[in-house]
Amino acid sequence: MGEFVVGERNFERDGRPMRLLSGALHYFRVHEAQWGHRLAMLRAMGLNCVETYVPWNLHEPRPGVHRDPEALGRFLDAARAAGLLALVRPGPYICAEWENGGLPHWLTGPLGRRVRTRDAEFLRAVDAWFGRLLPQVVARQYDRGGPVVMVQAENEYGSYGSDREYLAHMVDLLRGLGVSVPLFTSDGPEDHMLTGGSVPGVLATANFGSGAREAFAALRRHQPGGPLMCMEFWCGWFSHWGDASVARSSGDAADALREILECGASVNVYMAHGGTNFGGWAGANRSGELHDGVLQPTVTSYDYDAPIDERGHPTEKFRRFREVLAAYAPGPLPEVPVPPPVLAAPVRAESGGWAPLTDVLEVLGGPEVASGVPPTFEELDVDRGVVRYRFEVPGPRGPLPLRVAGLRDLAVTYVDGARGPTLCEEDAEIGAAVSGPATVELWVESLGRVNYGPRLGEPKGIRGGVLHERQYLHGVRARGLRLDALEDAAAVRRVPFRVYGDRPFGSGQPGLHRATLSVPSPGDAALELSGWTRGFAWVNGFCLGRYWAAGPQRTLFVPGSVLRPGANELLLLELEGAPALEGERAEAPRLVP
Repeated sequence: MGEFVVGERNFERDGRPMRLLSGALHYFRVHEAQWGHRLAMLRAMGLNCVETYVPWNLHEPRPGVHRDPEALGRFLDAARAAGLLALVRPGPYICAEWENGGLPHWLTGPLGRRVRTRDAEFLRAVDAWFGRLLPQVVARQYDRGGPVVMVQAENEYGSYGSDREYLAHMVDLLRGLGVSVPLFTSDGPEDHMLTGGSVPGVLATANFGSGAREAFAALRRHQPGGPLMCMEFWCGWFSHWGDASVARSSGDAADALREILECGASVNVYMAHGGTNFGGWAGANRSGELHDGVLQPTVTSYDYDAPIDERGHPTEKFRRFREVLAAYAPGPLPEVPVPPPVLAAPVRAESGGWAPLTDVLEVLGGPEVASGVPPTFEELDVDRGVVRYRFEVPGPRGPLPLRVAGLRDLAVTYVDGARGPTLCEEDAEIGAAVSGPATVELWVESLGRVNYGPRLGEPKGIRGGVLHERQYLHGVRARGLRLDALEDAAAVRRVPFRVYGDRPFGSGQPGLHRATLSVPSPGDAALELSGWTRGFAWVNGFCLGRYWAAGPQRTLFVPGSVLRPGANELLLLELEGAPALEGERAEAPRLVP
């Protein structure tokens, strides 16, 4: 292969002008067995390139501990095999509606607002991570026969900060590690974002969902020459728990895509295929114009109202985009691939018993920590999961109000073993009149760390404390349960499960519920959890993500590739326990086509 360069007005490949027609497809949101199908769908839609982020926290859950470190390289190889070029956006921050914007909790916990700056401790961690990651990218660059034609330096930095020394360090780091293809930045088409996020000598691109002519005019004020590109053409949007689903009409999205291309620009469709926030990795936002209001946790599905839906099927938007993109193709577009197999018929789970949360915590939890004040999730090394905080009310003393201050995010409460209210973040009352002595427990759940805006990297847990009237209850025992502890099959087998007896399946109990799904022939399916309230689901050790009766998402996508013929193990970590509707009992889960 030759070179891919940024020309005076166009991208050039091997000396010939070209237009990048890219689609976002995150390898970590698609089961690896289905990468090939999804990449073929991009080709069939009329795209010649694929874009992906890289989530640091997924691959380095603890300092120096790397999980599936070669996944990006395998995905880039799959892209090349599918005949696609590739854009890589390695971070270190990715946003992407992903937990903590991709930054590890073990880094943002101690550093706080020092992340994404020139801070020496932050840069040392980034340098080490990129030193581990970038060889996969460098070896697969276009000038070495691979698919990678551009690499991003940071991500939407103008929406967050203005540390030009930090951005310069990121550019120098990428170049020093061997990145020879063009670098780029991407920001909103607003002056303060482009001023804060662009780097002299690095191609600036814009992110927007409509108004291409106005957006590119703003970009030209900051970068008079070079190719025009919309790095994130938002053709849909994501949804939050408790809100309505978000949708964009196919016709409106197709018209906006056509306008981008009529401007002579390149484009990256965000998302071409969204996939799923498997593993409980969905992030969260803050409401309001300045993104500093109420927490808004993102749902497990990352369907994004994309042209290729969560199951990999073409939508009406796919057909409309294909019509637009066909006019820019060098020849006929490939045929649309046949969808993956689906489950032939519904399968109802057969009960296998349950274990109370206290028993699960005893076997799978981390060490209990005794402290004067509540430790954060970060201090307990919990990225995704739940922490039990236990306080003692001294006595004897009369009844006084009991409340928690600085709660993030959600807590199920108990006073002397009796169930109290479920509390949402910040300040909330546990009991109007609680006497001492008493034991108070709060099972606190993170609903996803903020992935965008000024409150990026904020800690989870109890940031203030528990107060009896105005008096802090000092002295707390805290113990965390990480979600990845339930991926250890040998450890799960040590949990002392109990039989349900003559009670209904689930029986409204919080805890870890185990069941069997007998599947004659595997295929893509949806897991229905009617009557279950809030928690996480695993099939054969693969975490499907969070479920929540708050909606709008009602089922969890189950890739056929995680199922096997015969018996399949289902685990449900039910954290709330109460039925979703008054008088309703939890029903047996089932897989449906």
